[in-house]
Amino acid sequence: MLPLLNSAQIRDADAYTISHEPIASIDLMERAATAFVEAFYHHFPQNTSKIAVYCGTGNNGGDGLAIARILHQFGYDKIDVKVARFSDRSTDDFNTNLERLKAKGISIKELKPGEAFGKENAEIIIGALLGTGLNKPLAGDFKRLVEYLNSLNRTVVSVDVPTGLFTDGKIPAEAIVLKSDLVITFQQPKINFLLPESGLSIGNWEAVDIGIDKKFTGSLDSPYQMVQEEDIRERLKPRHRFSNKGSYGHTLIVAGQPETMGAALLSSSACAHAGSGLTTACVPKSGLIALNSYLPEIMAIVCEPDVLPGIPWGKFTTIAIGPGLGKDAQSLVLFRLVLKNYHHPIVIDADALNMLAENQDLWEFVPKGSVITPHMKEFDRLFGDHTSWWQRLQTGREKAKEHGIFVVLKNDYTITITPEDKLYFNSTSNAAMASGGMGDVLTGIIAALLSQQYSSEDACIIGNYIHGKAGDELALPNRAAVVLPGQVIGHLPMTLAKILA
Repeated sequence: MLPLLNSAQIRDADAYTISHEPIASIDLMERAATAFVEAFYHHFPQNTSKIAVYCGTGNNGGDGLAIARILHQFGYDKIDVKVARFSDRSTDDFNTNLERLKAKGISIKELKPGEAFGKENAEIIIGALLGTGLNKPLAGDFKRLVEYLNSLNRTVVSVDVPTGLFTDGKIPAEAIVLKSDLVITFQQPKINFLLPESGLSIGNWEAVDIGIDKKFTGSLDSPYQMVQEEDIRERLKPRHRFSNKGSYGHTLIVAGQPETMGAALLSSSACAHAGSGLTTACVPKSGLIALNSYLPEIMAIVCEPDVLPGIPWGKFTTIAIGPGLGKDAQSLVLFRLVLKNYHHPIVIDADALNMLAENQDLWEFVPKGSVITPHMKEFDRLFGDHTSWWQRLQTGREKAKEHGIFVVLKNDYTITITPEDKLYFNSTSNAAMASGGMGDVLTGIIAALLSQQYSSEDACIIGNYIHGKAGDELALPNRAAVVLPGQVIGHLPMTLAKILA
């Protein structure tokens, strides 16, 4: 896992590396600036572009000065530097890099408080005004400068963090942030890069290794972690010879109405393709032809009042309930039957989440270790309105512990929140997967993993990863604009084989 650090932990990690490597802070800054420039060159190899580097007078500004000098050494000779001298304070490393830059003869202009900023002719702006230490919204001249830069509609590359963006904690709605096409950030992404609010100010980000001590960052025991492929490889269990369908569990998918059988089909098919030994769908009688035509490998239980009392709950290794189920009286009866008769972890999604929100007494019967898979609106229906994603994370931590459940909070970086207060950010998926039915697929995958005797935590972490990875393998090499849920399902076995290999 890649630890995600808050701003205080980032400072601690820098300080530890400086004292224990050991390395002088100015040399660590040089290493960071070199890593930035190498990444910058990959994105902007044409060194004929006009570049303006905007620097504050702290260490983020010191990074910017070093970057300007190293870019010049790389052959970018149309560079000028603007220093926002909005106070008398500056750091020692900033001052050292300023003297080094002056020796290279690069144009440096100081911006003074209250002055007009003048015309900007650069095609690319590198922002290095304020870094990770920001703890209040921009005001005064910094706010004015960032508003001016945003108005230029130029390509913007930020150093480590966009000026004005909090690296962790709630991002104020009124915050002014430097809108960045690319952020080249040091060592690991900042926590807020992975929350949807950052999409307003970050087009893309790339993390570059600057040699921060990884043993120390791992020892900080951050609750926030980012999942890497090696974590999945360590957790996945290969299938062995002499195993059989009974070795991999029997999953019941309770889903679908006559008008929403697609959700039941997608969940059930995903469950089978993700490795459940047996998959049974509890669906309306009118959906049987569709089910048998779509995937004959899936068995069926007819979801009708006279059949429901006789369902042999104990034969199933796990149950997933909710996709396309509806919220009518019969659906609620079925949900209550599942909760009162089945006492192992289940997966709760979609309409089952909405019924849970409307019938809070049902929480008493949700088995410990169960998984809920809400998107933002479903989460707020369950736990009340929220004004930020950071606030949702904190509520998720509270509710996961209170109910002994795992919360899979879906977004670009879907987050698994555990009862043990860990938050695992998934690192796969892409915008081509933004299509109706993807959540139904994820539900089926997680249920399949639970049936194969993975822990609830591993089922969530692995399920999110392979779901997104299958989508990446379909979309990214082919530059596909849209990837459909059925395509992801069909690709799952290949994704699993590649990781296991």
